[in-house]
Amino acid sequence: MSTNRFRIGIVGARGHVGAELIRLLAGHPGFELAFVSSRALDGERVADHNPAYSGELRYTSPGYDQLPELGADAVVLALPNGKAARCVEAFDRAGSDALLIDLSADYRFDPAWYYGLPELTRGRYAGQRRISNPGCYATAMQLAIAPMLGLLDGPVQCFGVSGYSGAGTTPSDRNDPGKLRDNLMPYALAGHVHEREVGSQLGHAIEFMPHVAPHFRGITMTVNMHLAEPLRADEVVDRYRGRYAGEPLVRIVEDAPWVSAIAGRHHVEIGGFTLSEDGRRLVVVATEDNLLKGAATQALQNLNLAFGYPELTAITP
Repeated sequence: MSTNRFRIGIVGARGHVGAELIRLLAGHPGFELAFVSSRALDGERVADHNPAYSGELRYTSPGYDQLPELGADAVVLALPNGKAARCVEAFDRAGSDALLIDLSADYRFDPAWYYGLPELTRGRYAGQRRISNPGCYATAMQLAIAPMLGLLDGPVQCFGVSGYSGAGTTPSDRNDPGKLRDNLMPYALAGHVHEREVGSQLGHAIEFMPHVAPHFRGITMTVNMHLAEPLRADEVVDRYRGRYAGEPLVRIVEDAPWVSAIAGRHHVEIGGFTLSEDGRRLVVVATEDNLLKGAATQALQNLNLAFGYPELTAITP
C-alpha cells in the first residue's frame, strides 16, 4: 500500500458528481485536494458548499492551459459530454504526466484510454495515465449482463430508470422536479451513448431504453436476456455469485432490489432472477446510486488502483 500523499484536482466541481468526489476525497488518508474548478462558484470557499471538507481551499476558474501548472498528481474531469478534449489537449501540450480521469463519454471508445470498470476490467490496468470512467447506466447494464455472456441468444433489452440527478445541473425537462412529478419521462430510446458503450465493451448487441423518474438519485435497470439453451434458476444465481465472489461492491440478492435502498450506497445490487417457463428467457434487475458507483465511487476506485491504495480505501461498502 502506498504511503505517499497525492494531490487531486477536480474540473467541473459544481455538479452533483463533483460534490460527491469532494466528500469522498476529504475522507481519504492519502489524497488531498489540489484545486476544484467551477466558474459559477469562483472565489467561494469549498467548505461553505460541502460540509465534508474542512480546509480553506476555494473554488477557482483556471483557463485550460493553466490546469497542468496547478500541481495536481491526478485530475478528474467532471464535465458534460464534449467538454473534456480541451483539458486533455492542455495536459498533452504541457507534456504532463498527471493522471487524468474523464467522467464523460468522450474517451470511452478510445483504445488508448483504460476503461475503468474495476470489477470487469481491472486486469487490463497496466499503469495507464488516461482513464475513462464508465457511464452510470452502462455500469449497471454491464454488471447485470456480464455473467451471462456466451449463453445469450440475440440482443439484450435494458429498461433503465434514473433519478433526475443523472441529468446534471443545467436546467432541462429531465431535471425539473415539477415536470417530473407523477411522471416517467422516456428519452433517447434508440442509439443512446450508453447503449453503444455497453455493446462495445461486452461485444454483444444491446437495446437500451432510458427514462427519468421523480426521485433524485438511484438507477433501476431491468435487463431482459434470451438464452441459447434453457437454464434453471439455481444455475443462473450460481453464475452470478461465482462471477462476483470477492467483489464487495456487487451484491447478489434474492428479490428484485429497490432503488430506494441504494441511494447513498457505494455498491450495486443484482437480483430478482426470473426465468420463463421454458428456461430460455431471463430477467434480472440491478440497482445502483448513479452519483456513486455510477460515477464518484468508481472514480475513487480507479484513483486507488492507479496510486497503489487498496481499491476500497475511503469507500465504505
